[in-house]
This record gives sequence, structure tokens and C-alpha cells, in this order.
Amino acid sequence: MKSTRQHLRPPARWNHLQGYCLWYLRLFTVVIYRDIMGRGRLFRAPLLAALIFLAGCTVGPDYQRPESAMPEDWGESTGAGVMSSPQQIVQWWTLFQDKTLNSMIEQAVSSNKDLKIAGARIREARAHLRMTGAEIFPWLETSGSYTRLRQSENASANGSETGANFPGDQNLFQIGFDAGWEIDIFGGVRRTVEAAEAEIDAAKEGRRDVLITLLAEVATNYMELRAGQRRIAISLENIKLQKETLELTRGRFEAGLAGSLEVAQAEALLKATESRLPAIENSVIRAIHRIGVLIGQQPDALSNELLIEGPIPPVPPQVPIGLPSDLLRRRPDVRRAERLLAAQTARIGVATADLFPKFSLTGIAGLKSLESSDLVSGDSRFYSIGPTVNWPVFEGGRIRANIEVQDALGEQALLTYENAVLTSLEDVKNAIVAYSKEQTTCQSLGQAVEASRRADEIARELYSKGLVDFLNVLLSQGALRQAEDQYVRSEQRVSTSLVALFKALGGGWESTTQGIDQREKESGDRKS
Repeated sequence: MKSTRQHLRPPARWNHLQGYCLWYLRLFTVVIYRDIMGRGRLFRAPLLAALIFLAGCTVGPDYQRPESAMPEDWGESTGAGVMSSPQQIVQWWTLFQDKTLNSMIEQAVSSNKDLKIAGARIREARAHLRMTGAEIFPWLETSGSYTRLRQSENASANGSETGANFPGDQNLFQIGFDAGWEIDIFGGVRRTVEAAEAEIDAAKEGRRDVLITLLAEVATNYMELRAGQRRIAISLENIKLQKETLELTRGRFEAGLAGSLEVAQAEALLKATESRLPAIENSVIRAIHRIGVLIGQQPDALSNELLIEGPIPPVPPQVPIGLPSDLLRRRPDVRRAERLLAAQTARIGVATADLFPKFSLTGIAGLKSLESSDLVSGDSRFYSIGPTVNWPVFEGGRIRANIEVQDALGEQALLTYENAVLTSLEDVKNAIVAYSKEQTTCQSLGQAVEASRRADEIARELYSKGLVDFLNVLLSQGALRQAEDQYVRSEQRVSTSLVALFKALGGGWESTTQGIDQREKESGDRKS
């Protein structure tokens, strides 16, 4: 990446442009002076040329998108189940092939409150742009008034005898308008508009970032729901199996083939398994409540639908993750940081424009009369029009200090952007490794479950024949319960790791927000 100072330092052509602006400004001042002295006709053409040229001056650095050096591929972090390809990641949740998940995400996109708040921020930014852009145009105000007045009889207007020439009660009718126009010669307003436009883009990226987080949260809670339901089913199976073992042990105890210790151990194992069931059920209810809020409804609105048990959505065999260079155009947080950098660069120009004079045209015109019948006559007319120049001569260093403030904020914005790029690379690499390693863990746990089941079957069969003691049964059943629970939780982590990978890649907002962006743009164009 370019260094911070190199990016924010104004290009050489800007220094030349500033010099030309100052030269023409001096010429403009001389022309005005000659015109005031009565010899301005010969200078009207140079005056017009100076105004036209100055109107094209825009002080401050011109924004240039930072160059970011990105790796060509993901390197050693690419593992099993992922492949680098320049494929766009759109609607990644459909890869799980779960209709209920698809429905939950569609409802969340249309009704989520956080997403609506982010959309309102976009409308706020667009309204702010219209407010800022209005400063480029002239303004006009109309007014009308009626005044009933009476002068004091104990005062004289000209210092003569008290009450002399006192006119008595009077009416004053007045209508007119005020107009003004600050000519944006040095581009302060245009830079403000440029910053406002960049802020609109940043607000859009902010909403996209909220959308990506929303998609990932809905999918993650859905995976937790399905994994919890699977864990409940496994716990119920284990409880059933352990009850059978307890009955078998009691039968052997009654037959004199087992002691009371074995019965107590079997009962303790059963109760321990039953005690874990409420916590798992609680996690399922919490996931349902969270999904309900994410789709903008009451927490228990989806209880009847989601309490129906379903499988954990399987992951696809291969996942296209794109190339590292895709992050700069896909990750909304990176795109938002870049737009905020553009806005702050424009604000440096806004602060720089305060060093230069401001030229305005102001005027007032109307009708004023003591009698309403004379208000529309020609003698009731009045007007005033003329140019105004305001140029700060001494501000105690305030303007240049403000420029330094905006420059420092621009440096912070650039470093924030650079950090967002690096963070995005870190997120993706960590997500790839987590997803690949968890798949390996899940495969091993699946094999462990099969081995534990065979061991439990053998231990129970041998115990029923009196060939092994009850400790082998306890150990085999405990190992089976633990292996099955770990396997289900690993399946959940595989799915949620893939969701985290898609979130890190910044995919999913492209097709989801395209229609919304177009509708909001058309609405903003109509309002403007």
C-alpha cells in the first residue's frame, strides 16, 4: 500500500492550481478596484474570464483510491473442502439445501429491525446530501408585513418644539423578497457534496455489513437448533439404553448374580444422563427465540414450526471461496472504510477553502407604502443589490489548525482502511483453517462413535452372560454417550465454520440488496 503521507499529500498539479487561483484572485481584486474608479468597461471581459476560471478551482487533495497488495491465492491455509476460484459467492445459504433455512433468511432480510435501521441511515445520508447540495444554488425568500405605528408626542424628530409636525397614527404596508448566492469559487461546497456522496456509499456498505452479519447469525442459530435437537434425540436414546441396562442389572441382582453396587452404578449413570437433557432443551428454545427476533417477530412465533425435528444441514463437498483480490470488492467493511476515506479526503478540501475569500451576490426588492392603495404603484418600489466579499484576515491560526485536524483524520481513515484489508485476510485464512480442521475432527469422531457402539454392544452381551463385570458396561456406555455428543457438536461446528467462512468472505449481499438499492435510488431521485 501507499504510505499514509504519500496518499494524503496533494499532488503537484494541485499546488500549481492553487497558485493559478491566487494569481487570478489578485487580478480579480484589481479589476474590481478599476471598475469602482469608473474605468471598468475595458475590464469586464477579464473580470468574466477570471470568474469563470475561479469557479473551476477546487482546492484540497483529489481523492485517489489506495492501492492494496493482495496475495494471488490463499497459500497453505487452503485445506480440504475449499477451492480457490474467481466465483462470486451469492446466496451461499442455498448450498446447505435446507428449505427451512432458506425461508428463515428470506423473512429476516425483509423484516429484520437492524436492517431497517441501516436502511434509514441511508435515507438520512441522502437527505443530508440534498441539504448540502442546495448550498450551490441561490436562495430566495419572500416576506410581507403590516405595521401600525405611532410616534411619541413628547419627542421631536428634528429637535424642534415637542409635538411639532407630528403625523399621528400611521400604517406601513410592505411586501418583497430577499435573495442571495454564495459563488462556490474555490470548491468548498463542492467538496462538501463530494464528502456527502461518499457518506451515502458508506451508509450503503454499512447496511450490507449488517446484512452479512444477519445472514450468518440466522444460519448459525439454525445450526445450533438442529444440533440441539439431534443431541436431545441421542440423549433420549442413551436414556432408553441405560434404562434397559438398569433393568438387566436389577434382574441379575434379584437372581443373585450381581451386587447392589452394580444397581446403584447403573442408576447413577441414568440420572447423570437425564440431568444433561434440560440444558440441551434450553439451548434449543433459546435458538428458536433468537431466530424469531432476527426475522422481526415475537420470540416464540416460530416455535410450532421449528420444534419439528430436522437434520443438521450438510455441507457441500467443495466450496468455492474466490481469490484474495475479491475481498476488496466484496467485503462491505473494507468498502465502507474506503468510502469513509474518500469522504474525509474531501473534508480536507472543505477546510482548505476557508483560507480563500467567499464571494456572494445579495439583493432585496419589494414594495413599501403608508397606504394600501398606493402599495402597487411605481413610487412604492425599493431595491438593493450588490456583491459581497468576505476574506478572513486574522483568525489566530484557527483555519490552518482545522486543516491539520482534517489531515490527521484523513490519516486515521487511511490507516483504518489498511487495517480493514489486513483484518479481512486474517478472518478468511482463520475461517478456512477452522473449517478444514473441523472436518478432519468430525471424521475421526464419526469413526469413534462406530467403535464405541460396537464396544457397548459387546460389553452388554458379555455382561449378560456373566463373562465381564459391570464396570466394563459403565465405561462403554459412558464412552458411547460422550462420543455421540461430541460428534453431533462437531457436525454443528463444521456447518457454523462454513457459515463463518462465508461471512469472512463477505458474500451474500450482492443479489439480496440489488433490488433494494435500485428502489431506494429511484425514490431518492424523485424526492430530489
